[in-house]
Amino acid sequence: MDELHARHRREQKELQGKLTSKKKNATKKTRKGVNDECDRLEQELKERQQAEISVLTNAELEGSAQDLDSGTQHEVADDGTSTEKHASDQAGEIVASDATCLGQPSDGNNTSNISEGKPRKQSRQKARLARRAAEQEAQIEAAAHEAANMPDQRQQELSAMNKEMENRGLTEILIRPDGHCLYSACSETIVANHIKNYKEVRVAAADYIDKHGDDFAPFLDEPLETYTHKIKNTAEWGGHLELQAIAKAFNIIINVLQANGHVEKIEPGSTPEQEIWLAYYMHSFGLGEHYNALKKVATG
Repeated sequence: MDELHARHRREQKELQGKLTSKKKNATKKTRKGVNDECDRLEQELKERQQAEISVLTNAELEGSAQDLDSGTQHEVADDGTSTEKHASDQAGEIVASDATCLGQPSDGNNTSNISEGKPRKQSRQKARLARRAAEQEAQIEAAAHEAANMPDQRQQELSAMNKEMENRGLTEILIRPDGHCLYSACSETIVANHIKNYKEVRVAAADYIDKHGDDFAPFLDEPLETYTHKIKNTAEWGGHLELQAIAKAFNIIINVLQANGHVEKIEPGSTPEQEIWLAYYMHSFGLGEHYNALKKVATG
């Protein structure tokens, strides 16, 4: 669950960077449309993250069933009302009930049940635990049924992306799904300066951010030096801010294609020397967000 929350925070941070850039570049004529699109992106991310948390939480219900005898339990009386008793009170009931069943009177007047051959009285605590276990089992079965009927997001995304690539005359270059995927995807298609690998792209992005700190610092939640150090020397994931830095550092247009058909166009602010394409996935790879490289299909 901690890993899921960490990824969700990273996704929210990246989205905020994108939304801030969109709103910053909006004009009076386009502001309404940009705001509507930002609201849609925020809602889509929120719904997806809530669905992921729900599935993971349901999967963990079975483990929580082992702790039924701790905390506060609810007792339902014959008239349908509900009362609460703490575990310490319930323990006392069990001792008293077991003493009665064994013929050990608690007040000197409870031996008649055994002598008359009456069946032992079942502990109310055990009944409550059994009822609670049955409820947990029903919840687990319901969660499993819900998960089984959920759409296959991975298959849907792959199918939609293939259709979008075909419509635009693009072919895909698969990139290893790790923290370097954004930089690796860029290095596959950038021709400027004879880029050889993702490390060179990382260094270029970090150097640009460092030299133009005033443009990037407002969007960071840590010191600029710490941020650029992570870009250069770790496998920290890259996102919208890094794409902006790469576009400007290499003077290129970066088109990021999503499965829903949306294309995020990141421009350098001057006459570009090259235009590249990336494919952005949210569900199709094990680590979550992922970038592959795209190339135009050769014609003729």
